Amino acid sequence: MDNNDMTKHGGESSGGHRLPRPTLLTDVSFANLMTRRIYNVLIVANPYDAFMLEDDGRIDEKIFNEYTALGLRYPPTFRQASTMTEAADVMNTRDIDLVICMPGTADNDAFTVARAIKVRFPDIPCVVLTPFSHGITRRMQDEDMSMFDYVFCWLGDTNLILSIIKLIEDRMNLAHDISEAGVQMVLLVEDSIRFYSSILPSLYRFMLAQSRRFATEALNPHSAMLRMRGRPKVVLARTYDEAWRLYTRYASNTLGVISDCRFPVEHGGPADATAGMRLLQAIRERDEYIPLILQSSETENRQKAKAAGLRFIDKNSKAMDVDLRHIIEEHMGFGDFIFRNPRTGEEVCRVRNLKELQDSIFDLPADSLLWHISRNNVSRWLCARAIFPVSEFLKKITWHELQDLPAHRQIIYDAIVEYRRMKNMGTVALFRRDRFDAHSHFARIGDGSLGGKGRGLAFLDNIIMKHPQLNSFDGVTVSIPKTVVLCTDVFDEFMDSNDLYPVALGDADDDEILRRFRDARLPDKYVADFFTFLEATTAPIAVRSSSLLEDSHYQPFAGVYSTYMIPRVDNRQKMMQMLADAVKGVYASVYFRDSKAYMTATRNVIDQEKMAVVMQELVGRQHGTLFYPNISGVLRSVNYYPVNDEKPEEGIASLALGLGKYIVDGGQTLRVCPNHPEQVMQLSETETALRDTQTRFYALDCTAGSYGVRRFKVKEAEAHGTLRYIASTYDPQDQVIRDGCYEGGRKIISLCGVLKHGVFPLPQLMRLAMDYGQASMRRPVEIEMACNINDDRTGEVCLLQIRPIVDSKQTLTEDITAIAPDRCLLRSGRSLGHGIVDGLTDVVYVKTGEGFTAANNPTVAEQIESLNRRMLDRQKGYILIGPGRWGSSDPWLGIPVKWPHISGARLIVETVLKNYYVEPSQGTHFFQNLTSLGVGYFHIDDIGTGAGDAAADFLRQDLLDALPAVEETDYIRHVSFPQPLRLMMDGMKQKGAVLLLEGEEKQQAGPATPQPSR
Repeated sequence: MDNNDMTKHGGESSGGHRLPRPTLLTDVSFANLMTRRIYNVLIVANPYDAFMLEDDGRIDEKIFNEYTALGLRYPPTFRQASTMTEAADVMNTRDIDLVICMPGTADNDAFTVARAIKVRFPDIPCVVLTPFSHGITRRMQDEDMSMFDYVFCWLGDTNLILSIIKLIEDRMNLAHDISEAGVQMVLLVEDSIRFYSSILPSLYRFMLAQSRRFATEALNPHSAMLRMRGRPKVVLARTYDEAWRLYTRYASNTLGVISDCRFPVEHGGPADATAGMRLLQAIRERDEYIPLILQSSETENRQKAKAAGLRFIDKNSKAMDVDLRHIIEEHMGFGDFIFRNPRTGEEVCRVRNLKELQDSIFDLPADSLLWHISRNNVSRWLCARAIFPVSEFLKKITWHELQDLPAHRQIIYDAIVEYRRMKNMGTVALFRRDRFDAHSHFARIGDGSLGGKGRGLAFLDNIIMKHPQLNSFDGVTVSIPKTVVLCTDVFDEFMDSNDLYPVALGDADDDEILRRFRDARLPDKYVADFFTFLEATTAPIAVRSSSLLEDSHYQPFAGVYSTYMIPRVDNRQKMMQMLADAVKGVYASVYFRDSKAYMTATRNVIDQEKMAVVMQELVGRQHGTLFYPNISGVLRSVNYYPVNDEKPEEGIASLALGLGKYIVDGGQTLRVCPNHPEQVMQLSETETALRDTQTRFYALDCTAGSYGVRRFKVKEAEAHGTLRYIASTYDPQDQVIRDGCYEGGRKIISLCGVLKHGVFPLPQLMRLAMDYGQASMRRPVEIEMACNINDDRTGEVCLLQIRPIVDSKQTLTEDITAIAPDRCLLRSGRSLGHGIVDGLTDVVYVKTGEGFTAANNPTVAEQIESLNRRMLDRQKGYILIGPGRWGSSDPWLGIPVKWPHISGARLIVETVLKNYYVEPSQGTHFFQNLTSLGVGYFHIDDIGTGAGDAAADFLRQDLLDALPAVEETDYIRHVSFPQPLRLMMDGMKQKGAVLLLEGEEKQQAGPATPQPSR
């Protein structure tokens, strides 16, 4: 059965009752476990034993290797003393965490030395090592050993030292780690010094090997090292009372009990031959399925154990260690989970990890699964592997409470999926083919950098993980798309193995560079990874650039490099070829002409750029041959155009139907402040709504043979049913706009259901995303998002990218509105940007005389691009002025330039002409580059002399026309002022001006270059 279909039950079992859902799983922080450690060990021993430990036994090396495997920085250090006097000197001058007294010291035997140390240092753990002999045995019968923490039998095995340290550390951390994370305890009940000295090293070897195995459930090497801290703890009890006290305190966290048969009931009392049997029977009465193991050298106890349903180990057996390991491996949840036929004991399925359990849960034979879940074996196996949240959840759903096998299958499956989703959030996992599937989340291929977009996605995922409020709305999930990042070392390997640097850094044109890159081969070792990624996805794939410089905190490269969209096709090989070509196309775009021009403008070195690639599922739904989301948006936590009661710090969103390319390209988006969603300027009047709202949208056309991102009319979306909650209908008869979709009449993308009627909590989620994003980055941010809304008002919001909005830190003290008009070239009451730029002399402006028509805008863009290259060559910044919306993909709305075509501009001015009014644009990659590079944006409603209202917008066109032209065409004019200009921008008040400097001001103003001022 396909696991992707398992949710078809819709939360209902075969019996019709609602299943428990693991929606409140709480993650465990393994970093908070095993915090109390033994760091300094003093060994009091004769020189021979000290040599054996330090040289022949290599105890330092063994301890160091074990601690390194656990991800700990400071393994214990060992110091040696031969006499009590030397030991006291060490303990008085250094912090000692553990003292080990070995036999045959220069002063006396180990017991005498240990007793003297405990008298002087009672709070420091002290362990006695003693050889095994009849004389020592007789002495210990008369020795009061209560003051020693432990006494061990020393036979020269250095592994015993490691076991002693682990045993004491487990005791030190037991209470905290159980309450903190639900760590499990294995209780060993044994009073024989000789026997527990033998079994503990064997038990710890097995435990540490098991911890390394279950660490593979972690998503990356760092998490794996931390995860090993969650291994079960071994606790040694030497009397009945001590064992019962430990069990009753930690009963719900006891993984199993291994008990001798004969030991004292209380400390100092005589051995009781029935103590072990009575202890295990008392425990069985409280927990009918906990694994219990009875060990004894008296063979007649085998039958008693069998009659009581206990496992038995013969202490006299030469294979005792092997027998014990096999029993605890299978019955305490260690090793593989072996599903057996309950009648024959035959193995029917073997599960090695969590994903294999997820994949096989619906295929397991019913009688085998029933036998295991009725004994709580699944929960126990998960506990032994430190998967505590799922184990705890499943432990509460017993067979006694829910006797419905299909329901248990579904519950286990749902719990594993939810756990894997939770663990993946906020974590950059290492891509593994055997683990990446439909429920995986974010992974990296390679060891290099994630690049700008990759880092941004990982950071967004971390924000979502840290702020569960984002996922607190019923029926709505907030996440990032399923993503795999090819790190920058894959780029390096591709470039080097194909010898592409000569053509990339040469003078070849874009087409030749792209051809050479696509003819090159990606490293073969990544092909299988690509296939695994494609098999785990169900939607089209977006392949995006993620360079080292892109979306950095100080110099974003947003929109400079290529992005590709790949549709789903049935042919796996074709899909693979398209994905590979897209990756190579992104790599090639690093060296395209526009990219090199941008690098020059920002004074970066092209051969230092490194490219990571983000491969992620495209957010949206399939509608016939088209794929797109209901809503795309760009959120900015700073609003440079507050209207009415909006405030700059409340942020702004640009929302549109379809793919976000429409917003990026400067289309007619809906401008919404999340704090005032019902106040939409474009919808305030019918005429404005008809003129300034969306009429086209972008979607991925998946038609075979002609796929690509294309523009479509809004009425095509109406046929798909995607406008249900996001459109209003214009009634031409009554000339009014009514909320909702009705037959006939033009559809207005108003988002009325979402913004006014609360059918989906998008305004609240946008506000939370901006608040958390800005708080996490400690600066204003821009966030890209996409949203799918279902007919039942449920849905998903995917956060696609986060970037900082970097404002100039220059302090502006002068009131711009108080500056006399005759000192200004222009002034704007709607400006974007903040700070002061000195030294500008050049102005490039579009000629807007009587012959002006928007039909010439594409030609204007070409001429400006050519002039921009010359200005870059001369390293001169300039002011750019023109009508309409700069950077619009629709030439009728403004000059259709891309950022590299105007990258030398230090101020961009949009003006209004009579009968040619276009709302100022905001929220695109174009404007991200403006603000991040410190480039100003002004909108001016009046072109005149500045002789009117002192506070009004104006541009003194007469001054520009009076200057001689440096260059001039039919459409643009380049002039240069003899005196320097000063650009002033007040980001909080949205006021800006360009001043004509005089006297001392001219002398202070230096040249302005395309490089942003800092």
